[in-house]
Amino acid sequence: MTIEDRGQAYLITHSLAKDTLSRIRDVETEQVGFRKGLVKLGRICGYEIIDGRMETEYVEIETPLETTMGERVRGLDDVVIVNVLRAATPFVEGLLKAFPRARQGVISASRDEEAGRDGDGGFPITVDYVKLPEIHEEDTVIVADPMLATGSTMCAVLEHVVENAHDPEHLIVLSAVSAPEGLLRVGERVPAADLLTVAIDDRLDERGFIVPGLGDAGDRAFRTT
Repeated sequence: MTIEDRGQAYLITHSLAKDTLSRIRDVETEQVGFRKGLVKLGRICGYEIIDGRMETEYVEIETPLETTMGERVRGLDDVVIVNVLRAATPFVEGLLKAFPRARQGVISASRDEEAGRDGDGGFPITVDYVKLPEIHEEDTVIVADPMLATGSTMCAVLEHVVENAHDPEHLIVLSAVSAPEGLLRVGERVPAADLLTVAIDDRLDERGFIVPGLGDAGDRAFRTT
């Protein structure tokens, strides 16, 4: 099994996921390679969610030679993916390769870095746009953001998701890199969510960036500063 319970989060330990993350961490990886890496990582994470969180069922199938029994994944049509703009866009592109029939939601949320961190270590969050599909009890909801730093943005996003969700079967917060502080904040605010990440990094710096991290994922993916 390549999903390990680390107490504060579930860690994806698939070798290809770790390899891909190492490549996009590299400061020498330019925009195209970075975006392609996030897409690839999203696809791997999607397959790991299927393997680790979704059940299979036996079905009768007719091959060209005879009738036999096979297995199919249950619930592939009952997936909602929430894209936290903007850095998650290539990450979600990869997830959609694993869940091509997923319903999609979009939430634009950003932290006010000029205001600085508050007494709890979080940032003020501005949510500019919310568009979510209807969410049902049988759904697996994946809220994707490659960086889980202070957790302030994710908590604000999850408020909107939970308001629209009717106790879905799975609520998964998916990130490529997470900081311990962010995992703690989201875990305390939304205990119903499974926190799934490829790496738990050391700490946050004074600006609230994950260290060692991978820099600003949005800027690296879209060549902005």
